Amino acid sequence: MLVGAAGIILPALPGVPLIFAGMVVAASIDDFQHIGWITITVLGLLTAIAFIVDFAASALGAKRVGASARAIWGAVIGTIIGLFFGIPGLILGPFIGAVIGEITVHGKVGVAGRVGVATWVGLLFGTVFKLAIAFSMIGIFLFAYWID
Repeated sequence: MLVGAAGIILPALPGVPLIFAGMVVAASIDDFQHIGWITITVLGLLTAIAFIVDFAASALGAKRVGASARAIWGAVIGTIIGLFFGIPGLILGPFIGAVIGEITVHGKVGVAGRVGVATWVGLLFGTVFKLAIAFSMIGIFLFAYWID
């Protein structure tokens, strides 16, 4: 679970899925006596939501300002490529991808810049949302463990 917590911020690790995996392992240690299938199911659903938000946040940010389909795809591709360049790549990848995608459609640097910024803001909100889900999962797990 600690590695998963680090993975919420570090781009190379799938943070929330690792936290979930750690919770399943911890629950299985006592044969799911403290943490039952309902809690595990809720935690699994929260993990799925966090996973979807992680990939969709920057694309949705771009779409909010009227970005073209190429800009949205550029943001997604930029995010994936950015993963290979650590934190700077994760920060700049979606922005650069959205800007390049938008420039290929309209050729207007100002519009493309606005789309890039919106993409980055979407990524920021996605990370904050992912953090909130991770802390909620930890709270649910601890609550379920100690109420039994």
